[in-house]
Amino acid sequence: MTDQHPISELDGRYSSEGASPTEWEVAQRALEEAEIYWLSTVRPDGRPHVTPLLSVWLDGGLWFCTGPDERKARNLAANPQCTLTTGANALDEGLDLVVEGEATRVRDEPTLRRLADAYVSKYGSGWRFEVRDENFHDPDGGPAQVFSVALVTAFGFGKGPYSQTRGRFARS
Repeated sequence: MTDQHPISELDGRYSSEGASPTEWEVAQRALEEAEIYWLSTVRPDGRPHVTPLLSVWLDGGLWFCTGPDERKARNLAANPQCTLTTGANALDEGLDLVVEGEATRVRDEPTLRRLADAYVSKYGSGWRFEVRDENFHDPDGGPAQVFSVALVTAFGFGKGPYSQTRGRFARS
């Protein structure tokens, strides 16, 4: 992944008069600093599945991990399309973000080590993972598969004033 700026536009239908689009740098910083994200995937029978998780921003994208037998891992194996959301749980202030993309399993151990370091840097030593056998390993649990999300579309929902910005990323 590489840092890239989306082509962004304000949707005036859902924005307050005089609102301006959310700048990508502001959205990216919010994605970097958020602690909790919500991952939406699709079950094989088409029903949605949503769950909270931790994520890190690295190399221009979001990365997360999950146990290989968890519902989200099984869903992504069948359909890699997903959505990650984060934001402020307030009506009149803050920024909510929705990013849509495709999750790809990460197996490269040098990349996994960098990601393990990023988890510790962001969340503290309680989130230290060992890297082996193409997975994260928690000393108190089993293996966790790691996924990167190649961003396709991002939405920024500003509040106070209200604004809706859509950013589309170039497909590589």
